[in-house]
This record gives sequence, C-alpha cells and structure tokens, in this order.
Amino acid sequence: MIVDFKLFKFNYNLNITSKMKKIIYGFFAAVILLAVNFHAAADGLNSVHTSNGIFVVAAGNQGNILFSNSSGSTWSKTNAGPVNFKSVFTLGTAVWYTSSAGKVYTSTTAISDITERNTGVSTSINSIYFTGAANGFICGDNGVVMKSADGGITWTPSAAGISSVNLNSISFKDATNGVTVGDNGKVFVTTNGGALWTEETVNTSRDLLSAKYFPDGIGITGEWGVVLFKPSGSTWEMPDMKIKSDITGIDGDSFNDIHVCGGGGFIRNNINGNTGFLNFEKNPMLADLTDMVRFSGLGFAVSSMNNAVIRTTNGGTTWALPSGTTVTYNWVSKPGAGGDFLGNNMSLHPTDRNAIFIAFGNRVYRSNNKAETWSVIGNQVPTGFTPHSFFVSPNDTNIWLIAIESSPDKIYRTTNYGQTWTEVMSRAFSNYGQPLEMDQNNPSVFYFAPDNGGFWKSTDDGATWNEISNNYPFRSPCDIIVMYDSSNVIFVADGITGSGQAIIFKSVNGGVNWTNVHTANSSEIPSMSNSIFDKSVIWATEWSGSRIYKSTNYGDSFFLSHQTGFSGWGSDVCKEDPDLIVTGSWGAAATMSLDGGVTWTNISQGLSGHGGGILIPDRGYIVCHQGSNVYKLNIVYDVITEVSENIISSVPADYSLSQNYPNPFNPSTKIKYTLPKPDNVTLKIYNELGKEVTSLADGFKNAGTYEITFDGNGLPSGVYFYKIQTSEYTSARKMLLIK
Repeated sequence: MIVDFKLFKFNYNLNITSKMKKIIYGFFAAVILLAVNFHAAADGLNSVHTSNGIFVVAAGNQGNILFSNSSGSTWSKTNAGPVNFKSVFTLGTAVWYTSSAGKVYTSTTAISDITERNTGVSTSINSIYFTGAANGFICGDNGVVMKSADGGITWTPSAAGISSVNLNSISFKDATNGVTVGDNGKVFVTTNGGALWTEETVNTSRDLLSAKYFPDGIGITGEWGVVLFKPSGSTWEMPDMKIKSDITGIDGDSFNDIHVCGGGGFIRNNINGNTGFLNFEKNPMLADLTDMVRFSGLGFAVSSMNNAVIRTTNGGTTWALPSGTTVTYNWVSKPGAGGDFLGNNMSLHPTDRNAIFIAFGNRVYRSNNKAETWSVIGNQVPTGFTPHSFFVSPNDTNIWLIAIESSPDKIYRTTNYGQTWTEVMSRAFSNYGQPLEMDQNNPSVFYFAPDNGGFWKSTDDGATWNEISNNYPFRSPCDIIVMYDSSNVIFVADGITGSGQAIIFKSVNGGVNWTNVHTANSSEIPSMSNSIFDKSVIWATEWSGSRIYKSTNYGDSFFLSHQTGFSGWGSDVCKEDPDLIVTGSWGAAATMSLDGGVTWTNISQGLSGHGGGILIPDRGYIVCHQGSNVYKLNIVYDVITEVSENIISSVPADYSLSQNYPNPFNPSTKIKYTLPKPDNVTLKIYNELGKEVTSLADGFKNAGTYEITFDGNGLPSGVYFYKIQTSEYTSARKMLLIK
C-alpha cells in the first residue's frame, strides 16, 4: 500500500506494514453520516418535487440544489453557479429546472450533468410540468407558455389565447388537459395539449401563485389567502381561509385530500371534508414556505429563507426537519423606536402587510419593513408617558386610539394620523393592565374596563363611550378579549399585583353580566389570547406565577397547560396558525409552542429588560415589546446535508488527490481526485486535532475524475485536512479556512 502525505511542505512516499496501517487508521477513525454542516442563508429553496417518493429534488437561488435518494432521510447539496432556479420537476431519471433568466436546465437524477437549454426568451420562467418523458410545458412572465416534445432540449411557443400577463404556475392532469395561472387573477385552461388556451373568470384580482390539476378538478392558491377550486363539471369556489398571508404551494391526491402551504410556514389541509382547511399540520418551520410536494404518505416543503427541507412520513400529521438539524432562536433589538410602555401597544396595518405601528412613551412609531426599522410619526400625545393599549383602526388608518397613564389616566383619539389628539375618556385604569380592546368582528367597536368603574363600549371608533354594565365584579382589569365571530362573548382578566387571586370573567351578553370562569393561584392575569381558527381555545398567562392556562371549551373553564419557570406576561397566538403560541415574562424570558401547547421551547436568548406585548402576524414574523425597545425573533437553521460531486468524463491514468482551490477559502472550496479504475472511496475532513469533521465520499465509485464542493459554513476558522482512501491509495492534504 502506498501512502502519499502532502500535509505540510514535505512529501513522503512510504511502504507501510499492516501494523502501521492500524496506527494511521486509528488516528483518523470516526463514524458519522456522510455530511457537511452549513449555515442556512438567503440562498434558500423555491421549488421541490418528487415523482416516486424516493428521489426528491429542491432548487433555489444562487444555483442552490438539494437532492435525496432516500425519500428525504439524507440530503446532498450541489451548486450550479450564478443562476436563480424558479421551479424544478422530475420524472423517471430526468430532472428539469427553470430560471429567472429565461433558461431551462436538464440533468439526470445523478445531478452531475446539468445542461443549459435555450428557450429563446429572456424573461423569468416560473414553472415547469412534464406529462411524460418527452412532453413538457413551461410558463413565465409576459404570458410565456412553451412546449417541448424532446425531453426539454428544445422549446416552441404554445401560448395561443393567453394575454401578456406574468404566469406563475402550470399543471396538467394528462397530456391534453392543463391549467396555468398568473397575476391579476388570471386563469387559463387548455383541453388540447396547449394548442389553445381559454381564460376562466374567477372572483379575484389577486396574483395567483400555484396551481394543481387534480383528477377531479383544479385547485389554485394565491396572495392574500386566496384559494380557488373548480370541481370537474362545476363552477369556481373560493373558501374563506381567514388569513392575509400568501398561499404559495398546493398538492395532494384529490379534492378530498388537498394540502396548501405558505405565509411564514403554515401547512393546512381539507381532509375529512374540512372545507375551510382548518386542519393545521404541525411543523417546525418558522420561515416562508414556497412550495410543497406529496407522494402517498410522504411530503416535502421548502423555504426561500433556508436550506431545510421539512418532511412528513405520516400524511402531514407531523413534519420534521432533516436529521441532525439544529435550530437557534435569538431575539434581536430593532432600531428607531423606544421609550416607556406597559401592556401591548403594537397594531398591524390593515392592508399593508409590511407595516406595523407601536406606541412608546407619548409617541407613535411606524415600520414599513416588518419591524426591522422604525420612524416616529404624528405628534406626541398631549399628556402621559406610559401607554398601555394602542390601536390603529382597520376602517381608517388615520384613526388611532391610545390608553395612556396620566392623572387621571386618559384615552386619546386622533383622526388625522396623529397630527392632533382629542381626549375621549378620563378614568383610572390598572397600573399593569391593557384596559382597551377592539372587537375584531366589528372594528368600529371598542371596549374599555377601568379600575372599579364599570364596563364601557364605543361603537364609533372610540369617539363616544357608553357604560353598558355597572354590574361588574372585577377590581382592576388587566386584559380584555372578544370571541372571534361571537361579539357577545367577552372575557376580562382581573387582578391586582400582589393582592388576592386573579380571576377570569366571561360575559355572553356583550358585557352586561359576568361570570367567574377561572380563579388563578397568582394575583394577576396580565394577558389573554385567542384565535380565529379555533374559537374554543383561549390562552392566559399569570404574573407572580409561572403557569400558562388553556381553555378548550370556549372559556367555560381553564386548565394548566405549562409551567414556564418565569413569571408570565404578554402572549399571542399566530394570526395564520393556531398551533404557534408565544408567551413572555415581565423579565427577560419567553417560551414558544409549535404544536398547540403540547410541547414548549424556551426562546429567551437576546432579550433584555421587562417584557410587554407580543405580536405574531405570521410564523416567520414574531415581535415583542421588551425593555424600552422592539425585539424581533431571529431563527437560524443549521442543516446537515451531503456534499455533492461533479464527475468529469475521461478515465485518468493514476490515482491522485489535488490541492483544494481556492485555498485559503471562505466558505467553500473544491476538492478534486482521480480514480484510474472502479474502487471503494472514502474522502474525509479532519480538524487539527485529528477529529473527523465530516465525510465527503464513502462508497463505490467508477473510474473518473471527481470534483467535490466542500462548504465550511458552521465551522470555525483554522487548519483542516482532507484524506482520501481507496483499496490501493491513500493521500492527505492541508487546507485553510479563514472567515
């Protein structure tokens, strides 16, 4: 056996004995998966597909390709260069990709022979579908629809009847019946294999993002929660999904088994006749889901924000990240807004999903980029410096209401975007509570619960107030919630810090009469939260105790769901998925559940100062008041994936292991080796201590020249060694990672 050492500036060829072999092998011995650890980045994934449930491929920006030959148990990663893949499709041993630059790419399932195919257009090709090994279709911007009859090598226009609208998705039931959808609510169908397309009239002008031609009809999803269905031989239906998020992916077996995904990571289905898609599939992704694919009980979904392909093996009951993935949660303070506060003073813009408002001190701030940066707007509130509740009216964003500490406490109202303020109520309220609440079923209606002062209602966006109950049992109300779709059902959480026991009261007649439905062990219940998707569920936190309470019977009773280990404060249920709940603390702590309260995860890292309100517009967008700042939850996925290799044709004369290039590198480098004949190969990476970091190759290889991209994301700077071993050859080299 010949060993070629090229670790430093020397080069030795040694004949070694079997005893020496054991020493060398012992130095390098370790057993791990064929894997490399990389940091999730913006080169995420836009599309995923499988046609047999075994080979799965996903593609995205910056040439990013992940693929699995094991039904998603393990994954390989390769890179095709500076190309943004929009869609991927696989059938048999063939794989097709489309790009934002008007190109189609083809490869086999080996993913080592990616070839560019010219379409004759330069606009973005957004979707691809093959009805057989030879016949396929693509669609894209400016009304592009093209057809291939030779497996994607050449393409010809096939857009008769289609206007110059951006088309986002294409799907076929068989060789003749297809559908393509695009911006401004455009839907086109063909019954003759794309020779002619006919426009369908649907009840939306929203951009349509994804389509699936099921055996029994057409399903379409779009922005702002749009879902459209047309059963075979029937008319279009449009269920109310009760969300503002984009729905970007759709798949399933039939109209009785449709699954959709989107927003900040939700997955929903209509199994068992649930026409409202209120079956939420529990999954770990807290980032936008761009696409999904299903095969029998298997399913895969991807995000453009990371490289984590989530998988289900039980039809969507539960989903999981790839084996070995680690998730890091960290709160990050966002600049531009700050000051004193109590309670929840955040309010979403009703029509601009990027806009959010917050009150600090006597000022209001607005963010136009989902809480990343903030700017002060309007003029300061006339008196007071500690707001407890703040609302922007969904009816008119010029109308704001703020409950603020003063002497006595005040409610102020503006009708001109904060330029001038009018006092509309002057009554003392809880030192630590949120005394003001809007009826989300009728946003002109507001409720106010002061200290020992009745229960008040406004029906004109807070302009005037009437006391509707002087038969009130509460002492110092901390929070108010109104039942979704049931405005007569209202809850008040009561309590005085350090005095007595906190109580939750329920009214079923609009706040006139009240019943005690829960007495807590603590002195205060500072927050309650509920969801439009399951009106039977209500959550409540407690201060001076660490319990999270839950009701599953419309608030008639509550039980202990979880003990956090910290004194509770704010809480919220995700606006697009009721399985996601976050609760905070008066201190710097928070906890989260992704499965409706079955399990909880501490997510306190990065928080500082006393807590306040929490707001979850979608699964990938979690914001809180904390200290005197706004914090946003940042999630990083460290994914385990195999490294893919390119096979360069021609048979070399000798074994060799080349120096990696570039070297030094950050974060990736290429490693080339040659095999003059078929052989079993291992290629492993070690750190300076001789500990195995990862394995790049482990198995039988044909004769040839191989080039592997090694990604050092997730590894610290330093010297590393890579070592190849075959039945007749061993060689090792040094490389340097500098970050």
